[in-house]
This record gives sequence, C-alpha cells and structure tokens, in this order.
Amino acid sequence: MRYLVISDVHSNAPALEAVQQDAPAYDQVVCLGDIVGYGPDPNACVAQVRELEPVCLAGNHDWGAVGRADVRVFNHEAREALIWTQHQLTRSNRTYLQSLAPQQKLVDGILLAHGSPRDPVWEYLVDASSAAQVFEGFEFEVVLVGHSHLPLATVWHDDVQRAQPLRGEEGLQISLKGRRLILNPGSVGQPRDGNPKASYALLDTKAGTWVFRRIAYPVEATQARMRAKDLPQRLIDRLELGR
Repeated sequence: MRYLVISDVHSNAPALEAVQQDAPAYDQVVCLGDIVGYGPDPNACVAQVRELEPVCLAGNHDWGAVGRADVRVFNHEAREALIWTQHQLTRSNRTYLQSLAPQQKLVDGILLAHGSPRDPVWEYLVDASSAAQVFEGFEFEVVLVGHSHLPLATVWHDDVQRAQPLRGEEGLQISLKGRRLILNPGSVGQPRDGNPKASYALLDTKAGTWVFRRIAYPVEATQARMRAKDLPQRLIDRLELGR
C-alpha cells in the first residue's frame, strides 16, 4: 500500500495544491490533522482534503476552530486566526472537522496521532527524551505524527534503549524493516525547519520505505490572501522564512 502522508495544511490552499500536483501515484491519503488555522483558505482546504477521501485526524487547530478546544490556550496570533476561521467555516466543513478523532490506526497496523500516542492533540515529539518515553510506553512498530511542523524520523535503538532523531531532509529515504520508528512528514502549509517549501512524505508499506519530499509553491499568493483577510503579520512573514 502506498500512502501520501500530509499534515498541518493550515488553510494554505496553494501549498496543498502543489503537493497534490507533485505527488507520484498513491493508493490512499493520510492527513495527520490541522487542516485549518493560521492561513486564509479554511473552506478551500477542508474541501480539497475531503475530496481526497483520506484517513484523517483532528489537530489542535481543527479543534479550536470548531469549539472542541478553548482558543485561549493558543498564542495571540494563532488565537486571532482561529477566531477568524470560526466565522468562515461552512456548516458542512465544520461538521466534518467535528467528526475527526486525533488518533487512529491504519489497516496496516500503523498508529496515527496528531501529537503523540500518549497525548494525541497537544504533545510535540521533537526531542529524543520525549520520543524515548513513547517508545518505552507503547507497543508499536511505526507511529506517524504531525503537530510540530518539523520533518523528522526518530529511530529506537533497542540495544542501548535510546531514541535517535534524524532530520527529514528532502529526498531522505527511511527503511521501515526491522526498526521501530516515529515519523513526521512536516507541514504542508507552514514549515518550521527553515525551508519554506511544502513538506510531505510517501509511505510504501509493501516496499517498507518512507520518503521525505518537498515542493515549492507560490508563497506570495498565500501571503497576499492573508493580507487581504487582515490576518496577523507575523503569520504572513514566517511563511517565506519557513519558521
């Protein structure tokens, strides 16, 4: 089975369109949450994701947009964008986001969580210590997570009981065979690893591989739409920096 794995689209329609056009053949889409938040195109992005008929999770921003998370827990810019998003969502798209859970399993037995298996909505798995606690506390071979906006592969070394994070550089291929892994495809709509290109991944369970991919998109088009919607300037600026 070949999966197109996306996460953290964050209402950035041009970035999502670029990923769809760039992706090679696949059998199923997996979306690890946060379709909305930050960006100017919440309804367009929810509609695009729905058309893909994905296995889809809810993220913390999705919950904030539909009232399942208190917007007061978000920082000022995120909160402002979420309140704007709440007023934009159609009833149909709101109902879709409300229907999503933040954690589930694929048919292949791979665990999916927006944040982490122990805190599916809020935990960031970005360091060896927190990853090691997840490896030690849960039985799995592979977990796919989003939330941090960082393309990352974390390998568990059972012989020394240690987790090793590997930066998900463009084109890096990770073998799934004989390893326990936590894999993050990075963010489609708001990368934070210093690279503004949309980030996603391809998972091939038959070949036993995971490949990190990047694709440029017209950042300035998204920024122009954000200015037109009077969204926070910091959110506009960070798109071109990938931070």
